[in-house]
Amino acid sequence: MKKIEAIIRPEKVDEVRRALEKVGFPGLNLSEVEGHGKQKGVIQQWRGEQYKVELLPKVRLEIVVSDRDAAKIVKAIQETSRTGAVGDGKIFVSSVEEVIRIRTGESGEAAL
Repeated sequence: MKKIEAIIRPEKVDEVRRALEKVGFPGLNLSEVEGHGKQKGVIQQWRGEQYKVELLPKVRLEIVVSDRDAAKIVKAIQETSRTGAVGDGKIFVSSVEEVIRIRTGESGEAAL
């Protein structure tokens, strides 16, 4: 099993959710997060004054899927969240050793 964690732009959430539903994966967890990458924030202007915003709003998606579905999910997230500009985000894929459904006690892929 794989855990896919993606940090994306907030304005891309609905588009990514629709893409995931289209490929058959409606379940996910969303968290609002703040951070920055190599660009270390952006310079913005308000009422003629410039100021630096160091922590930018992002959304973290977390999905746990079977190994055979991971590439399809990653592709859907990557294609729909890409704008081509700095700050599009990152996708992390890691192994999951065990999953247990609390309600039924099912484990492994049956718990997904």
